[in-house]
Amino acid sequence: MLNQKPVSKPTFFNLTILAAALTYTLSVSGCSTAQTIAAKSMPTKTTPTVANTPINAHPTANAVTDATQQTPSPTDFDSDRAATRHEYTLDNGLKVIIKEDHRSPVVISQVWYRVGAADEPTHLGGMSHLLEHMMFKGTKNVSSADFERLIAKFGGSNNAFTSYDYTAYYEIFPANRLALALELEADRMTHLQLKDSDFTAERQVVMEERRQRTDDNPNARAYEQFSKMAYPNSPKGESVIGPMAEIESIGLKDLTEWYKTWYVPNNATLVIVGDVNPTDAINEVKKYFADKKPQTLPTRPSVIQPGFRGYQEKTMQLPVQVPMVMMAFNVPTLTTAKDPKTAYSLSLLADVLDGGLSARLEKRLVREKQLLASVGSGYNAFSRGDGLFLIQATPRDGVTLAQAKQAIIAEIDALKTQPIAQSELTRAKTNTMTSLIYSQDSISGQAQMIGSLNSIGLDDRMVFNLPKILDSITESDLHAAASKYLVNNNLTVLNVVKENKPNK
Repeated sequence: MLNQKPVSKPTFFNLTILAAALTYTLSVSGCSTAQTIAAKSMPTKTTPTVANTPINAHPTANAVTDATQQTPSPTDFDSDRAATRHEYTLDNGLKVIIKEDHRSPVVISQVWYRVGAADEPTHLGGMSHLLEHMMFKGTKNVSSADFERLIAKFGGSNNAFTSYDYTAYYEIFPANRLALALELEADRMTHLQLKDSDFTAERQVVMEERRQRTDDNPNARAYEQFSKMAYPNSPKGESVIGPMAEIESIGLKDLTEWYKTWYVPNNATLVIVGDVNPTDAINEVKKYFADKKPQTLPTRPSVIQPGFRGYQEKTMQLPVQVPMVMMAFNVPTLTTAKDPKTAYSLSLLADVLDGGLSARLEKRLVREKQLLASVGSGYNAFSRGDGLFLIQATPRDGVTLAQAKQAIIAEIDALKTQPIAQSELTRAKTNTMTSLIYSQDSISGQAQMIGSLNSIGLDDRMVFNLPKILDSITESDLHAAASKYLVNNNLTVLNVVKENKPNK
């Protein structure tokens, strides 16, 4: 099962979007005002998430209307859950999704911009994340200090996060303060003040984060190098925070143009979840956002990464305490797979390999054969563009990386021809559903699912069909996915060993 380790200052959510078997591997950098995190870490254990599928998708109509509500067909969606979800599109193209949750008098509001690290010019990596920092530096109407003071005064919290595919900002408030959250976000959508003094200082903050979280972290450096190997032709081969030299080269003019280009209503989704009346909420949204002007958007770079480039293996020396092996197969996701069953099958395969103590890698290689000290697998079915089926392992003392790799490959090969027990498949499907239920228990989890999926072009309402979809996945589907994609000529391997320091 795939897992992502997002890093954000407060634990706003654990970046949960599809569920145990359908997990998330995107690298995300989260920050609050002047604090951000940038390290890109290899997934090990699975963080449950909630997913969406393009099966029977009902995308928003192209025609933009004045807050016209769009409702799903009751034949395709669970009518009870669909009844609490309301979707609108303003005349300026702003997509608004409101989800009622009346269990507590709290509301979360999020603005998701469909731009991230994968959209950046090749020589200006890290620009999306740097702009995220600058969004907390004040507008023509509200200073940075007043922004934070207002949020604290009315019992709120706020943060932001950047990924390859999107940049998002949120506020959590008592439900009667929704208007304040909307006013603040609408203001900085168009009135951000980008000052030289703020920019110079904040760029240094980001560079220091880069040093602390990546440059001084051998595991993060290893995964950064590994990602370039596995994604040689995709912008997702670079880290979200960007290379140090490129961060340093970004100028205020670059950032200003980035803001003016992408931070527009027709490139955004506003998500509101909590104790709200949808009619009142959309009226407040129109009050603050209806006057924002849309504009023509650039074509986004391709994030397709062809696989089957032949077997690739490198060894990298780093100041690590123990050696490790990183392995990745290039695979499609729900946004690129010709048949959505492929993505779901890969996700379930990851769960069969690494879905708890009874999963194959943990049971056979860690506890029974005692070849590995630790192992984890991950797969992100929900990303814009192609993805990776990832495995990372640390061998036990006396076991070489080559032996560890061969043991893992043997377990993967067994998935292609040997029976997959019904109990394994049932466990993987159950993990997915229970994780989905758990992730949606909070307003933050619901908002995260809605915003992230819509930002990559998927429809969050498809999770309503997840039980039916999972029931349709068979053992033969898993065999087929493993046989096609988990093969040597589609495999990238990085061996990380302790560096040999010359004697002084």
